[in-house]
Amino acid sequence: MDPLKKKFEEKSKALKLELKALLKEHGNRKVDEVQLNQIFGGARSIKMMVWETSQLDPVEGIRFRGYSIPQLRELLPTGPDGKEPLPEGLFWLMLVGEIPTDKQVKWLTDQWIQRANVPEYVFDTIDALPIDAHPMTQFVVAINAMQTTSVFAQRYSEMNKNEYWDATYEDTMNLIARLPRVAAYIYRRSFHNSEHIQPDTTLDWGANFAHMLGISNPDFKNLMRLYLTIHADHEGGNASAHTVHLIGSTLSDPYMSFAGGMNSLAGPLHGLANQEVIGWIFNMLAELETKTPTVEQITDYVNATLAAGKVIPGYGHAVLRRPDPRFMAQKRFAEEYIKDDPIVQVVWKIFDVVPGILEGLGKVKNPWPNVDAHSGALLVHYGLDEYSFYTVLFGVSRALGVLANGCWSRALGFPLERPKSVTSDWVKKWLAAELKEAKA
Repeated sequence: MDPLKKKFEEKSKALKLELKALLKEHGNRKVDEVQLNQIFGGARSIKMMVWETSQLDPVEGIRFRGYSIPQLRELLPTGPDGKEPLPEGLFWLMLVGEIPTDKQVKWLTDQWIQRANVPEYVFDTIDALPIDAHPMTQFVVAINAMQTTSVFAQRYSEMNKNEYWDATYEDTMNLIARLPRVAAYIYRRSFHNSEHIQPDTTLDWGANFAHMLGISNPDFKNLMRLYLTIHADHEGGNASAHTVHLIGSTLSDPYMSFAGGMNSLAGPLHGLANQEVIGWIFNMLAELETKTPTVEQITDYVNATLAAGKVIPGYGHAVLRRPDPRFMAQKRFAEEYIKDDPIVQVVWKIFDVVPGILEGLGKVKNPWPNVDAHSGALLVHYGLDEYSFYTVLFGVSRALGVLANGCWSRALGFPLERPKSVTSDWVKKWLAAELKEAKA
């Protein structure tokens, strides 16, 4: 058994026993109350699932196993130049709750290199789609095509429930290893005349992805390391993560579960937002006929957008109540590498303008930027300006968190997820009874 799998088995068995004892003694305790606004408002903030790998704090932002993004930048093993954290290290942390050593991360990099072979029929399946099919459509089709290799699906009829985690781990490792190769193939097919670039097995996971995309600037490797780290997880309640969790609870294998999550990520209210942000910025620059708008021009354009009944993409978040630490991490990257880039300068001016305007409306709980507000500007600087591909990048990263948590869900024996629904007629009758009882 490999060292990461062995460590995961030890930790998951111990936690499973601990949780069993906890539930036996305290299982009937109430942890939340549900309001009608939450029932009709997308189940917002209802505590109803366990997600081991990360937790979102409204003020401090995302914490991976208790560590903030600035802390991870200091603690996780980095690329060769020592500047940006390696996504492999974050995966290790999310899976077993420990900051890995350089040696452990090197082992994981080597594992993913060994597991990264993509069956040829997967590329044939992608090529059967129209060349102008959205990259996310191609991505989901490719993930489903790889499902034929699922260890979980092949072993399901022979396993007992205590073995589900093992097959899930194997699928998780294989799928994460393959995703950069698949994503890069889609990118080169869609935007570079199918001039594909073979993997470089001397590089780490993020740097090899950058290499296969074909962007030669060496700093882009660092951007991919950072990007893939900070987009990896955002607790379990967001749409794509919850979708993976829900499908996994049916004992669909990780390929099918992850494909479903990627369909969710493709929505404009979720992962597609990073495409929307950069599109909005370039539309603004086109209308203003300048690449260096003033604060006054941006202010007028923002007000006009809001007056038209539209939102400012990249601003606001369902949970966060301060600037997204992922936005700030990208801002720090830009300050170090590309502070004079004109689009980056525009992003920073928007950051100076939008929160005050949104706060002035008096009805926006979070006027601050989220992660999507900055990522597009960084990618455009390095030549990756095909906006429709951005959500695929997001998806490659998000695999780290949702698949690591899928291992925990199977190891802890979580059941089929089945919340109770009610009709609007039931709500009206219930409310009438409650009001009647209150008057009595």
